[in-house]
Amino acid sequence: MKSKLLLLSVILLSMSIVAMGAPLKIGFIFVGPINDNGWTQAHYVGGVVALKKAFGDKVQIKYIENVPEGAPSLNVLNTLASRGYNLIFSTSFGYMNQVAQSAKIHPNVVYEMCAGYELSKNLGEYFGKMYEPRFLSGLIAGAMTKSNKIGFVAAYAIPEVVRGIDAFTLGVRAVNPRATVHVVWTYSWYDPPVEKEAALSLINSGCDVIAQHQDSPAAIEAAEEKGVYAIGYDSPNMGKFGPHAYLTSPIWNWSKFYVPDVKRVLNGTWKSRSYWGGMKDGVVELAPMSKLVPESVKKLVFAMENEIKSGNFKVFEGPIYDQNGKLRVPAGKIMSDSELLSVQWFVDGVVGKIPKK
Repeated sequence: MKSKLLLLSVILLSMSIVAMGAPLKIGFIFVGPINDNGWTQAHYVGGVVALKKAFGDKVQIKYIENVPEGAPSLNVLNTLASRGYNLIFSTSFGYMNQVAQSAKIHPNVVYEMCAGYELSKNLGEYFGKMYEPRFLSGLIAGAMTKSNKIGFVAAYAIPEVVRGIDAFTLGVRAVNPRATVHVVWTYSWYDPPVEKEAALSLINSGCDVIAQHQDSPAAIEAAEEKGVYAIGYDSPNMGKFGPHAYLTSPIWNWSKFYVPDVKRVLNGTWKSRSYWGGMKDGVVELAPMSKLVPESVKKLVFAMENEIKSGNFKVFEGPIYDQNGKLRVPAGKIMSDSELLSVQWFVDGVVGKIPKK
């Protein structure tokens, strides 16, 4: 009986969202500008642009750029809901608490939260296993470094970022056990001057490959200026900012989530869930490698990509030791999704600390 009531509530919610003949009003809130060449632009292209192309006049879309994370976002969310937006996508982890609050206030609106973990009847969560292409980019970095010092410009010490650094380092050490990954925190998703300064500090300390979990190409620009290699993030477009430095980028294909999700809302089959797609689903991938990457390295990366997609290789399968030498994942064991979604420790090979909250 309980399951039947839940199904009925979902059907009623969907019916209330899409009135007969009326377009589905969709709202996006973005943490940065849509031309950041990174995170927000990837959501804009995979979301706003892809949805307009897929559904035409069946949808009406509004997006708001540069929405601050935390408390200020609640007013933006509630305003969209009160103005008749039936489906709201929030695209950054820092909106999570406010999205949960707004979802309670507006039970007839569907909310989707990127990178969060809160769920309710009208609130879903979505993300991708970016750690898979992160691992592949680590293989490249480990093969390309000559100094055995690789830099990583990181935003915030949340599990998403820590998990990415760990996966990247596992890739680095798989091909080059002597190499180390040095982390500098910027405490910002999008601040090009700060990102560039962080990259320069790593280069000046001897790092000859720079990777990033940041939303602008500033780190790549620093690498280009200093004559070292760089690995971007979010978008394949970052290569144009460092043609003599750029190797590749782990990137997002958000249309693989947004288009099917909106289709479910339109046809009345949407229900709350946690979506975490990987390279097999196409929501994350490694961008084409540049001509700077040797063919032998490309072959290795392609082989490992196939192993990941087939399920024969798991990035976080033990044995895995942390940076203090403690065995965290025994041989034959694989970290669970819940462990990966909350990870707050660095693997062996990372130089740097996770700031305490």
